Amino acid sequence: MTRYAFDSHDRKLIATWGTGAGDLALTFAELDASAGEQDGLRLAQALTTLSSALWRAYSEPGSAAGDSEQANSEAWHRAQTRKAFATVPSAVANPNLPDEHGYMTVCYDPVEESAHRLGRVLHAIADSALSEVTRAEVAAELAAVENAECGSLHGRAQQAVLLSRPEASPSQVEAADRVLHKDPLGASELFTELDPTAAAVAAAHWLRAASEVAGEQAGIDPSRVVLEADAIEALPVETPTLVLERLAAGQSPYTVVVALIRDAATVAEGKIPDVGALIGRIKELEDRATALDDTQDGLREALLAELRLTPLDPSRASLDLLEDLLTGIHACWLVYHEHSEYDYPETDEEPDDEDQDDYDEQREEFMREFREAVREEAAATRDELE
Repeated sequence: MTRYAFDSHDRKLIATWGTGAGDLALTFAELDASAGEQDGLRLAQALTTLSSALWRAYSEPGSAAGDSEQANSEAWHRAQTRKAFATVPSAVANPNLPDEHGYMTVCYDPVEESAHRLGRVLHAIADSALSEVTRAEVAAELAAVENAECGSLHGRAQQAVLLSRPEASPSQVEAADRVLHKDPLGASELFTELDPTAAAVAAAHWLRAASEVAGEQAGIDPSRVVLEADAIEALPVETPTLVLERLAAGQSPYTVVVALIRDAATVAEGKIPDVGALIGRIKELEDRATALDDTQDGLREALLAELRLTPLDPSRASLDLLEDLLTGIHACWLVYHEHSEYDYPETDEEPDDEDQDDYDEQREEFMREFREAVREEAAATRDELE
């Protein structure tokens, strides 16, 4: 979301938002001498609250609620919030105010009520010029969210690269696929120019391709490649291995990624995604502790301490998943490299500079071979992204 601040020294209002590569700031208004510091602070807070409501509607679309849009369902409420975008300009310009008896209409929808609150702050300040530039600022924020929904992450809409959205635009998936084709090990554009959920969908596809290449090189099951790499270099193995297992079971990259992100969103709300699966997992750990003949104090507790409701960080699920998937591709390279045959000189002496240069040259050649083999495998299974 866009965060707003009041510079009390210069009496200016500032909008800031993240880009995936640092934050941008924009000064869009200045309070005149008649307004106090508290006015500036209240206005900044009201704008931030409205932006938060708008971007939450983006990251929690009705289509991801998992139920029908019957009246009062979660999907219905989310759809109503999205429809409330149309009421924002008028609510800011003509907010609900207390009547002569002190009563005031309060809207249940967070977007609509946030817009009315902002309008009431502007009404209290009573500066027509400030109201005009603030309404223009709100229009820019609305446009940014709408552009992000369409998959156009340019300008202010770029802040969507920092958000988790439990669905992905096909055009964004295709763009991420092109980035990974250029370099199957990943590139910064995945984090600064693309929706992270869409990038994760593409990365899951390329991880599967990389695991096939590395698995064939090492003679192991592709779904075990990341676990094998952990013996070479300490890596986060749980999430990429889980993704590989689900892909091997026949699920599509989109299905796997969106399910993980939706579960993380459920956990972020303080809920349990799948109570039955959790009970089963607890029983499995209990049985494991019993089978190990719990002679060590705290074994059961230690096993249960490993239990997680989601393998992702609920506060940044899409980015966390994308990072883990790219780490998984790196793990595939490690295994491929480990099982490549170098033309070492047959000597017990320490390698000299010339030998080291030969080693580096061979390693680069293996890297080129790995990248090309992964590209070929990804192209052969391109239809799983469609």
